[in-house]
Amino acid sequence: MAAARTSLGRVLPGSSILFLCDMQERFRHSIVYFPQIVSVAARMLRVARLLQVPALLTEQYPQGLGPTVPELGAEGLQPVSKTCFSMVPTLQRELDSRPQLQSVLLCGIEAQVCILHTTLDLLERGLQVHIVVDACSSRSMDPCPLFLGLAYSQVDRLTALARMRQSGAFLSTSEGLIMQLVRDAAHPKFREVVTRSWNVQRAMIGHLEPKTWRMGTLEDFLTPPSLYRSRRSLRSPSRTAGCWASSKARTPFSDESPALT
Repeated sequence: MAAARTSLGRVLPGSSILFLCDMQERFRHSIVYFPQIVSVAARMLRVARLLQVPALLTEQYPQGLGPTVPELGAEGLQPVSKTCFSMVPTLQRELDSRPQLQSVLLCGIEAQVCILHTTLDLLERGLQVHIVVDACSSRSMDPCPLFLGLAYSQVDRLTALARMRQSGAFLSTSEGLIMQLVRDAAHPKFREVVTRSWNVQRAMIGHLEPKTWRMGTLEDFLTPPSLYRSRRSLRSPSRTAGCWASSKARTPFSDESPALT
């Protein structure tokens, strides 16, 4: 059988590994939507175990930042301590021992620091990297004065996701990656995957920022308000409808909320 084209980003259980990055106690109150991030990562870990996808866990300076939070459900995984932002130097031996490895599924924090550094190092090794976007976040809810309506955390997270995508990483959701791993409803583990994983409520990071999930462009987020207003008349209705930069905060289920695209 011909090998899958690298550029397609296919994810197969036999050539994939799950990376869980630094979901520790001291981040509990500083990371935006930390409980949701951990819940989605826990979902990925449960499915990885069902499908026999190996998983590796790191902790950033645990002496100061504490252990991995128990709700991740990482019992049985030996956390690897690190001070380097990237996970790769401390997991070098594990990576070298897996010649069949092609894809890394990456969850954790923070998007613009450890997730970004890890992604670049993995790409440099020739591996495919799949960022689980609903399992990655950043710190701080302080408003960013340059971008109307956005916290620094969302500017950091969005810019980091764009940077990783520019470098060749794939952006996906937990559900998308799980379905790629299963591939077929006739899979013998499909029902168990559904039963054990779908009971975790899917996180909606940025539920007051609906367009954070849009993968096509960051222009709406990274355009200063004055420029946004001057450009608004040049944009098509489909691009301006519900733009977060000029809209009031919406609840996730409001009738006025735009569809996630």
